[in-house]
Amino acid sequence: MRGIDLRAASWRKSSYSNSDGGECVEVSDDFAPAVPVRDSKVPDGPVLVFPAPGWSSFVSAVRDGQLRD
Repeated sequence: MRGIDLRAASWRKSSYSNSDGGECVEVSDDFAPAVPVRDSKVPDGPVLVFPAPGWSSFVSAVRDGQLRD
């Protein structure tokens, strides 16, 4: 996943982000087959880039409640 230029990325806040300004995760859909993820409170900070199938599995697990304590 090296070499992705994120300067022109369009970001959207995850629907699972907290609505009161905390725990805000943003993702970009511009780079298939990769999914860049960042903290919306630190837009110039680090970005994690996941393979699309791995990100999809993670989102499904969150949606299904599999990652709860």
